[in-house]
Amino acid sequence: MQWERLQTKLSAQFSDGDLLDLDAILFLIGVQELGQLHRNYKKEQKLELMHIAICKVLEPYGYYKFDFVDEEGWPHYTVIKSLPFLKAGEQSVLMKEAIVNYFLSSGFIE
Repeated sequence: MQWERLQTKLSAQFSDGDLLDLDAILFLIGVQELGQLHRNYKKEQKLELMHIAICKVLEPYGYYKFDFVDEEGWPHYTVIKSLPFLKAGEQSVLMKEAIVNYFLSSGFIE
């Protein structure tokens, strides 16, 4: 499955092979989207980075739309439509699919 291959590839590159979970991968996407790779983030900023990632990966599904970048370089998104009510397992499936599509479109995986 593409998720496992992506998870293994990212884990090898960013965590010395320790398997990254969904939240860690969302954090990586958020850092990538922010473009401020070499800095330390406070706990609140880490949550904001994960929110950026969620917005970015769900944007092609029509849930969010990129709005603007603020003066500090942080991207902001507008909610286009609410996410449907999903059970935890269904949320995980949606996020994994969206993350795989994000990395497919970037060319990181095929």
